[in-house]
Amino acid sequence: MKTLEIKNLHVEVEGKEILKGVDLTVNENEVHALMGPNGNGKSTLLAAIMGNPKYIVTEGSITYDGKNILEMPVNERSVAGLFLAMQYPQEIPGVTNSDFLRAAMNVRREQPISLFKFIKEMESTIKDLEMKEDLAHRFLNEGFSGGEKKRNEIVQMEMLKPTLSMLDEIDSGLDVDALRIVADALNKMKNETNMSMIVVSHYERFYQLIKPQFTHVLVNGKIVVEGGEELAEKIDQEGYDWIYQEYNVQPASEAQNNVRTVSTGIGTCAVRTAAESAGKK
Repeated sequence: MKTLEIKNLHVEVEGKEILKGVDLTVNENEVHALMGPNGNGKSTLLAAIMGNPKYIVTEGSITYDGKNILEMPVNERSVAGLFLAMQYPQEIPGVTNSDFLRAAMNVRREQPISLFKFIKEMESTIKDLEMKEDLAHRFLNEGFSGGEKKRNEIVQMEMLKPTLSMLDEIDSGLDVDALRIVADALNKMKNETNMSMIVVSHYERFYQLIKPQFTHVLVNGKIVVEGGEELAEKIDQEGYDWIYQEYNVQPASEAQNNVRTVSTGIGTCAVRTAAESAGKK
């Protein structure tokens, strides 16, 4: 069973400490909701797990499937089964979705996927996400609407078949129909592959669709309270003030942190080199 285990994780960005001792365990086929006010470390945690070089781990450990992933570059973490659906998907002009995905898939395989099998899989995935049929031939995220970019992240997730997916506000920018489509795709992947998920969202309606078994609330760089799906429901109804009072914590403001998660060109968990090599073809 593949398990993500985080112990006493401290992370700084541009010289400022954002995470101040996070402990988290995610087992196979589990869905974990990660909640908290803006600017308090949720995106930082996901970026650190994925290996964004802007996020410096100063203390603590992250292991996945018994392996120290802090010793791995981003591409090796992707091959190990990690995937990050990003809050701000990056546009990569000149590289088509099909070239990008086929290159990323081949990095994970001993033998390259055949063109016929790749086309069949991509056509099926595009249909699942109800994307336009020309998606394969469009440049990666270029000219996409916000909702299209988010659904394209899930297209990549389905094609790459990770064992642990991290979703950073993937529901923002989606209308009601697109939200259902994305949730259906996530539930299908979880049921068919035992994929586990860490899901950042501010909306309980999204959690209702994917039904997390665990909820963690991150305030000022620490997980201060944990519970089940009912905790997400309570936060939706009452906000965070009761947590600040009951647990004697104060949130870090966005102005204090003044840090925005950026992609730094790693795409969505596929390797930068895969995208570059695809663009040269």
